[in-house]
Parts: sequence; C-alpha cells; structure tokens
Amino acid sequence: MKKATIPEEKRSQSQGDITSSKPPSKIARVLAYMLNDGSLQRSEAERMGDHCLQLTISSLANSYGLKFQRQLERVPNHWGEPCTVTRYTLPAGERRRASAMLDMLCSHLKQRQQVAA
Repeated sequence: MKKATIPEEKRSQSQGDITSSKPPSKIARVLAYMLNDGSLQRSEAERMGDHCLQLTISSLANSYGLKFQRQLERVPNHWGEPCTVTRYTLPAGERRRASAMLDMLCSHLKQRQQVAA
C-alpha cells in the first residue's frame, strides 16, 4: 500500500498555523481566571478545559510556590444529588506573586510563538 503524503508547502503552512496560534496553557488559563474572578471549583474548571483541577492547583502550589485557600462546598452532581467539592481561592497576599507568574507564563508563550514564526 502507498502511504498518504501531504505536499511540502501544505505541510509547512499547516504546521505554521498550529504553532503560531497556540492557546495559553491550562495552568495559565486557571491562574488568569483566579486572578480575575477570585475562586474556582471542579465543575467551573471543567468548562475551561481543565478536567483535573486538583492537579493543576497542586502544580501551582508545589512547582510555583503559590498558596491557595481551600473550602469544601456542596453542589449537585449530574443526577441532582449533593456532592462535596473543593473551592480554591487565591488569597490577597498571593495575588502579586500570581500575577508575576502569569506574566512569566504568557511571555514564555509569546517567545515560543516568535521563534516558530
């Protein structure tokens, strides 16, 4: 059988489009949301494309040194039954540090886009 191939000019065009329009990382999206809106819990993060918020928060805490407040709350699950989730909040004392972290994450993304272009 013959392998399907993409012509070179089409391949480079499609690869250029992918690398030059790369969206912000999951960590950057969550951090930006928390800086603008204050708090986040699992089902809210799901709508942003974060399917494992506790892992993202853990990464921000352990790798970047940010501290989060955690508060348990009861919300209805898919069947209407109550379940307990954790709401994560960025304390006021961490906001400046988180903002600097977000700037670093976004500037790193812009540098990668410039290199790819």
